[in-house]
Amino acid sequence: MRKALALPTVVIAAAAFPLLTISAASAHEGTASFQADLGALNGSSADGTGMVTLDGNTATVMVEASGLLAGSPHAQHFHIGAMGECPTDADDMDDDGFLSTTEGAPAYGAIGTSLTTTGDTSPDSGLAIDRFPTADDGTVSYERTFEVSEDVHAAFDAGTAVLVLHGVDKNGSGAYDGDVVSDLDPSLPMEATAPVACGVLNAAQMGTAPAGGAETGAGSTAGTENAAAIGVGVLAAAGAAGAGAIAYRRRQAEQV
Repeated sequence: MRKALALPTVVIAAAAFPLLTISAASAHEGTASFQADLGALNGSSADGTGMVTLDGNTATVMVEASGLLAGSPHAQHFHIGAMGECPTDADDMDDDGFLSTTEGAPAYGAIGTSLTTTGDTSPDSGLAIDRFPTADDGTVSYERTFEVSEDVHAAFDAGTAVLVLHGVDKNGSGAYDGDVVSDLDPSLPMEATAPVACGVLNAAQMGTAPAGGAETGAGSTAGTENAAAIGVGVLAAAGAAGAGAIAYRRRQAEQV
């Protein structure tokens, strides 16, 4: 009986494999455009727009934002794997006056892509503060083309990709400071890591997304006086916020 079943099973598997391969390959054919309207978080005046064109797994990304802390770096990411929503300031569950990264994570998820100006764009660069844009005169203008991972592309397809910018001058001092410590690193002020703006990346009409050259980046990386305040590891962890919490980085076993 086993010998009689062996040959048909192999034949069926061999015949099905090309179909599966074709299905996987064709899933990302064509070009799709997405747009996020950035809304302020943590009582900031930040706003702006993010635009993404996906051609297969090649993403051309443009971010224009204002109302940010001038002369300071602002980490920015595609977040994925959660509800595909932006949190609100009302999600400040511990009533410390800040919506923290951890408190926002159940809505927008973990880092899928780090929107750096040069080099690696994986979640491993979520802490690469020297490669994130600096807000000259309180504005960021960013454009770059790079490859995204399959899970990031899948999040765009599912409508759960979210654009998040971090770093807020909540007390108006002109620097990342204050008495409330970061939920990601207690040696840092909360202002250095808290989200400042967020927008869900929704499907857009073709022709509205940006065009750009491969591996181009815009946005100054000056502002080292505040880069030290953010420091290495500033965005490396997010922890959990209640029962369905989302890990901020993939390597949470080492340091979330």
